[in-house]
Amino acid sequence: MFDFGIALEYLKRGAKVARVGWNGKGMFIYYVSEGAYPAKMPSIKGVFENDLVPYGAYIAIKTADGIVIPWVTSQADVLAEDWVIVD
Repeated sequence: MFDFGIALEYLKRGAKVARVGWNGKGMFIYYVSEGAYPAKMPSIKGVFENDLVPYGAYIAIKTADGIVIPWVTSQADVLAEDWVIVD
């Protein structure tokens, strides 16, 4: 087990990490590098060149419900020392 600083280094290298203390089964976070995705919603179509919406790098989480959303850390997660690599 390791702290969040080490977890962040693993994320940047492409690993999936999680906290032992998380109750949700199958939850983990991973790093998403910057890129672009095709505009799907009418409200954003025509706004960006070639209808590709640019986004910056971020950390995503696979939730216990099996969906993926952007993740924002809590103070408890940053200070925790029970981070592990997920296979």
